Amino acid sequence: MLDLHKALADIESIRSQVARGTQFRGYGPATVALTGVLAIVAAGIQSVWLEDAREQVTGYLVVWIGTAVVAAALIGAETITRSRRLHSGLADEMIYAAIEQLIPVGVAGALLTFVLVRFSAESLWMLPGLWQLFFSLGIFASCRLLPKALFATGIWYLATGLVCLAIHDGSWSPLAMGIPFGIGQFIMSAILYCTMGGLHEEE
Repeated sequence: MLDLHKALADIESIRSQVARGTQFRGYGPATVALTGVLAIVAAGIQSVWLEDAREQVTGYLVVWIGTAVVAAALIGAETITRSRRLHSGLADEMIYAAIEQLIPVGVAGALLTFVLVRFSAESLWMLPGLWQLFFSLGIFASCRLLPKALFATGIWYLATGLVCLAIHDGSWSPLAMGIPFGIGQFIMSAILYCTMGGLHEEE
């Protein structure tokens, strides 16, 4: 019985190693592009609904955190179905390997947002830039499983995040989130399209 458990554990370890050494193809170009459209729509909602985001922080957070949740749900749903189609027996391991690269960044970004909102309201202007910096770190961490060309998208978000931090009050503008995430997701979508065989890749 012990030999059987050891053999099963060895097989699981091998599967995990194979998953971590295989390019992840679970992100679909069309859905990634759709999240860019969502960012632009959210920027439009902010410009219409929030006359001064600095004085309407709750509304600002609702718009952008809500947009992030919807985008993550769309990508997550497609990632599961696409991975099961393209990675078949390794799908679960591949999904886990991809997610574990993003969890630390996501948790850190959420906790930092909470801390700034709760204890440092005067620093909330930094949120757009910080969100973009965290997103860039998530992309950099994921590049070992994804096409190396996506490194360029990480650089884009790193640069736009630093610009948002540099412009200070201008970071409350709808453009400070709409442009970086709108263009950034389109760039990511184009790279995925070119490196992974189009919108309907098959094995």
